Amino acid sequence: MTEAFERVSATSPLPPDLRGGVVAIGNFDGVHRGHQAVLERALTEARRRGVPALVLSFEPHPRKVFRPDIPLFVLTPPPMKARLLSLLGFAALVEQPFTRGFASLSAEAFVTDVLDRNLGISHAVTGFDFHFGKDRQGGPAYLMAAGERHGFGVTLVDAFRDEGAEVVSSSRIRTLLCEGEVAEAAGLLGYRFTVESEVIGGQQLGRTLGFPTANMRLSAEATLKEGIYAVRFRRADGTLYDGVASFGRRPTVDDNGAPLLETFVFDFSGDLYGEICAVSFFGYLRSEVKFDGLDALVAQMKRDEAEARALLAGVSPLSELDAAVAF
Repeated sequence: MTEAFERVSATSPLPPDLRGGVVAIGNFDGVHRGHQAVLERALTEARRRGVPALVLSFEPHPRKVFRPDIPLFVLTPPPMKARLLSLLGFAALVEQPFTRGFASLSAEAFVTDVLDRNLGISHAVTGFDFHFGKDRQGGPAYLMAAGERHGFGVTLVDAFRDEGAEVVSSSRIRTLLCEGEVAEAAGLLGYRFTVESEVIGGQQLGRTLGFPTANMRLSAEATLKEGIYAVRFRRADGTLYDGVASFGRRPTVDDNGAPLLETFVFDFSGDLYGEICAVSFFGYLRSEVKFDGLDALVAQMKRDEAEARALLAGVSPLSELDAAVAF
């Protein structure tokens, strides 16, 4: 991990040591393999030039601004996105607040105000289809011409396709997660899908049954398929445990119906309340079912534990990033 990684707002002055860098521009929700093709080009260019590598992203996701009526499952909220970019080797994540006002800026204002004056970039790297400015008036050709005027270089990266020649996209990954296909989603992400949240108190039914769980609320927009998963659980101090998790929504849970992730952490006893922990998903085991009595429930939980232990015993990292996130 980059020791000096910074997460900064584009509305604040950029630290002097980050000016003149190579910036990868995009929303990068998921930091998936398609995004990583762009990000790796930026890292390579930054190393060649001997300057910092930055990512310029937009928060909240533009779709939340333009279509607030349609819920959006954000794969990597800002803290998770920052963690992944740090692991990849970037020096900073610059977050541009995305508002209606910002969206109304002309393409030239975006180049002049954000890229040139605020960031002082030496080179920009982005996808071949990146558009910016009011009414998407700025495109690849415009950016390259603007770079010549303002004195920075531009690299455009073609769409990344998977082994089946399909373009890797955040929407494809969201669809897979909605279907519980976490292994297939990991193939597109290049790492196991991971969520972070604070461990909160629960009803302690699991503790009563001999299966104490670490409970975490996720965004109400999270549309991961409800059910039982084999997972890895990482504490705030980096300690990693195998586990089995139940994900679902309960009428008794407040917070606008936010789904609850309940993880039985194997071979652990202790207090996790208040810790920001991470859960990485390795396999979907089954859907949630209603049992006739607690004995049947406990028997199934024991089977779930055995299945999760067996699945996790045979896994290996998909990439260096996966090794850092889930191993």
